[in-house]
Amino acid sequence: MKIFRVVDHKRTLLGFKRSFSAEPELMDFLNYLDNLKNYEKSGVPKDAGTDSSHGFDMGRMNRLIDRLGNPQTGFKAVHVAGTKGKGSTSVFLANILRREGYAVGCYTSASFSLSSPHVQTIRERVSLGKLGEPVSAKALNCLFHRIKPILDEAVALEKGHLSHFEILTAMAFKLFAQENVDFGVIEAGLGGARDATNIISSSGLAASVITTIGAEHLAALGGSLESIAMAKSGIIKHGCPLVLGGPFLPHIEQIFLDKASSMFSPVVSASGPGNRSVVKGVSKSNGKPYQSCDIVIQVERDFKLFIELFDVKLQMLGIHQLQNAATATCVALCLREQGWRISDESIRAGLEHTYLLGRSQFLTSTEAETLGLPGATIMLDGAHTKDSAKALVDTIKMSSPEAPLVLIVAMASDKDHMAFAREFLSGGQLEAVFLTEVNIAGAKSRTASASMLRECWIQASEELDIETLHDGTEEYQKLFGNQLFCSEGNSNHKTILAAESSLPVSLQLGNQILRARTGDQTGIIVITGSLHIVSTVLSSLHG
Repeated sequence: MKIFRVVDHKRTLLGFKRSFSAEPELMDFLNYLDNLKNYEKSGVPKDAGTDSSHGFDMGRMNRLIDRLGNPQTGFKAVHVAGTKGKGSTSVFLANILRREGYAVGCYTSASFSLSSPHVQTIRERVSLGKLGEPVSAKALNCLFHRIKPILDEAVALEKGHLSHFEILTAMAFKLFAQENVDFGVIEAGLGGARDATNIISSSGLAASVITTIGAEHLAALGGSLESIAMAKSGIIKHGCPLVLGGPFLPHIEQIFLDKASSMFSPVVSASGPGNRSVVKGVSKSNGKPYQSCDIVIQVERDFKLFIELFDVKLQMLGIHQLQNAATATCVALCLREQGWRISDESIRAGLEHTYLLGRSQFLTSTEAETLGLPGATIMLDGAHTKDSAKALVDTIKMSSPEAPLVLIVAMASDKDHMAFAREFLSGGQLEAVFLTEVNIAGAKSRTASASMLRECWIQASEELDIETLHDGTEEYQKLFGNQLFCSEGNSNHKTILAAESSLPVSLQLGNQILRARTGDQTGIIVITGSLHIVSTVLSSLHG
């Protein structure tokens, strides 16, 4: 029997410090944003994303963008909304267009989605040009100081109601116009109809895209899947193609079809009967996993679209990412049907070269060692909803079907913690789950406490009739009281649930439990629950 003794609970592991990339050049700009309303920190008001009297005031955004010269008229836009998948679909499409040689601006409006913060620097949210690099600190700083008098006037005239997200969105559009991009790929933040990105007219819109509909931000979007679909359908514009990702519940899809019909907009469904997308297997290249996929699109209604892509090597793992890739492919084919030059080869290359931090991302051995966990296999994923938890569980089963897991989970307080827990408890080989805490958007106000998360996981395990070890059991007290973890014994068959507010300590204990319980078998430490915890880990590596 192997026995590992827990070392002293040091609050900082090797290299583990919370330090975002130092960008002193942007301090004035970042301080300016910090003084504006930030709903990522405070939470979104009830019904704020609905097209109603309680919704965000689009007049405010229209007045701001008008003062800046309406830069959104200077490029063709693709507007992407959806509960999940909109960021990945946007980046897939932007990379396809860049491979064809177009200058592309891509705005991932994660600051307001409450689910996808930038991982290392705010500049990640705006990528420019034919290479898709984040906007430089110099360009962002120069633009800010050049238009600051206009922003100051707008903030004053709007009586301080302009938000962090509205200012950032307007600046992204200004940057796109300034750089003379051919396309702007714009990810909506919350909903669609009353989102700050929804200022693009039909004449400037090449296509609207709606990826998925799920039960997230229910209160802000009207309280039902139907109201969420109605809010997102607000990005559909007169005569402009609509691409649906899906699959959707029939009555939800009908909401989009009815809206498109009323707007005389042709519709393409990536989940249509003539389309086929399959994962054939998972392999590694240069130590990095990829999934080999076939994507076949054959659309007859509204548009006639066709492409066959076999053995596409996607670095973005999971069935959900394959669906995002198929959706982006449909958008590219729609653009090609409108006369834009886009080859099959560019579509393949764009899909294969797309990679995002914090989405089923495996750390390198050097990065694991930097965290003080030499030899550990560590995966980062920003899953934070029931659907994204299921997608992550399915991805792990596909890529590492026999691997035992230790989860390190930190979440925002306004998520469905029970639903998230149920997906992992019912789907994975869990040795232990450490519930921990990180700041959400730089503040504690929306952070779910470790103890509250633990109670949710205990309740979920009881509902599923899954035996666990937690601080209410005598077995757990003995295990942690002695600070000994044995590789054999009855406790092996029970998942350990522990609340530990320190992320470094959670990682350390999780690694020791995994080593003790699995011996020579390779297990995985999965860090998840929010892109905020992913950001914290990556910042410690690269900050």
